[in-house]
Amino acid sequence: MSIKKLWGDSCFDRYFFLVLIAIQILMSFTFLGHIHIPPISVTIACLPILAAGCLFGPMQAVIVAIVFGIAGIFKASASYVLPADAVFSPFSSGAPVNSLVLSIGTRVLFGCLVGVAFQCARKCRHSRVWIGLTAAATPKIHSLIVNTAFGLLFPAHGRTFQTALRWRLNDMVFVLFCVVVIELLWTVYQGDFVQRTRMCIDQSFNNPYTSKKSSLFFLGFELFLVCMSVFTAIYFSQRESYMLERHGVAVSSTISSDLLLLQIQFLIASLAMNVITVILLTSTYKYMSYKEYLVEIDALTGVMGRRMFLYYCDKAQKTNASADCVRTGWFLFVDVDYFKDINDTFGHSAGDTVLREIAQHLQHLFTDAGKVGRIGGDEFAVILEEPLAQQEVERRLKQFLENISGILPAWTVSCSIGAYQFAFPQTVKRLLEDTDVILYQAKKNGRAGYVMRACDSDGTSALTGSGSSTIFP
Repeated sequence: MSIKKLWGDSCFDRYFFLVLIAIQILMSFTFLGHIHIPPISVTIACLPILAAGCLFGPMQAVIVAIVFGIAGIFKASASYVLPADAVFSPFSSGAPVNSLVLSIGTRVLFGCLVGVAFQCARKCRHSRVWIGLTAAATPKIHSLIVNTAFGLLFPAHGRTFQTALRWRLNDMVFVLFCVVVIELLWTVYQGDFVQRTRMCIDQSFNNPYTSKKSSLFFLGFELFLVCMSVFTAIYFSQRESYMLERHGVAVSSTISSDLLLLQIQFLIASLAMNVITVILLTSTYKYMSYKEYLVEIDALTGVMGRRMFLYYCDKAQKTNASADCVRTGWFLFVDVDYFKDINDTFGHSAGDTVLREIAQHLQHLFTDAGKVGRIGGDEFAVILEEPLAQQEVERRLKQFLENISGILPAWTVSCSIGAYQFAFPQTVKRLLEDTDVILYQAKKNGRAGYVMRACDSDGTSALTGSGSSTIFP
């Protein structure tokens, strides 16, 4: 199964899933996974598994469960843990296979069952009720699976499935806690604020203002945090041993090993917090930059406004520049013919319809190869970064002129188009000036058609002649 298929198309969901994994690590290695308010003492470290199963599905719940199991193995490998906890470690129990089944296998089974149960609950008619009931049942399901495995694999410890059937105050508190947390999480995750945030983050890849360098910055920041955490863990590990020796405590190899395990736990917990920090920073950056992007989207047509489009064109010149070979692209000016007459004859509402339809047709025909922008009242521009052949561009232009001709029932809508093939890199000013000259030639030829100027093999361009102009009646 591919990563994209596992996490889906939503970048926001992928981020939140990684946050759940980081929270699972934090709850496994810190007191966050345990509520202790005498006389109540409840372990809630398995809660991220429930959240993954509820929000995503069985596979995601299984992955979080595996993280939970591995963390349990690591903690159980210390010499100071109780015998009942040491059996979770294949290094301490004397029965490695049994310990792996107990620590990993039972959690995988639990994650799978939780994911399937929530998946079915979401499809039910009263899904919220069934989600709550599923959340209430999962704590006992987990206890039943683990204690049954205990009885089968390590009978000497006296724990069997009957142990899970006992109800105590702790169990009631945990059930209530799970229901409240999962219901609240589901409500928030499906709420308008989260959905708007998801849309902004998921659509951020369309934003030309989002720089790829920002990803490198956040990656570098995370690496810096990782290095600092490692250096800190090493430093404190050394100082702890020195401190104990100064107080007359002989640091044996066993004590040294346990100190190292504690420092590694501290390091892993620190890295989990670092991951959450970087994800929050990345999400905030994408959210804010996309909000800025939305401000500069043309409200009527839905394509880029002039400022953003020209910024994208300038950015495209640097992105597509190549020292090895001549890379070519196309720049188009599309001007609506007699647009003032359309407004005067049919009204501004009809004029708005024409502009919207033209923008949609340009998007449909050229979005796979470039970007569309509205740079004036009735004037659009298109930059094609893919090296399309002249015949292919000509075919699309003919299709475009044919598609827009029937926008208004009582008027044949047409456009004059100038198409300029250029070699990267090119200044935006030069693109605008040269393409404007070609557009003027198309208008001079009688409008309702196009004129193309193609590049020679050396990257210089020349007007192809009057044969490149097509006139529609």
